[in-house]
Amino acid sequence: MTEIKIRENEEFIKLGQALKKAGLVDSGVDAKMAILDGLASVDGQVVTQRGKKLHGGEIVSFQGETIKIIR
Repeated sequence: MTEIKIRENEEFIKLGQALKKAGLVDSGVDAKMAILDGLASVDGQVVTQRGKKLHGGEIVSFQGETIKIIR
């Protein structure tokens, strides 16, 4: 499981940014397309909103990889 830390001065990280930061996609465009295709889930629920705000504690699943969002 990969852990992604939200920047100290920020309240959240967007789902597309988290996928990119974890190295699971090469670009924001790739993240957008993958999310719109329903390939990402947050806490077990498929999410098609790339701007989904993650505040910490969420578990993101994407193509067999798992990311934990931490503060």
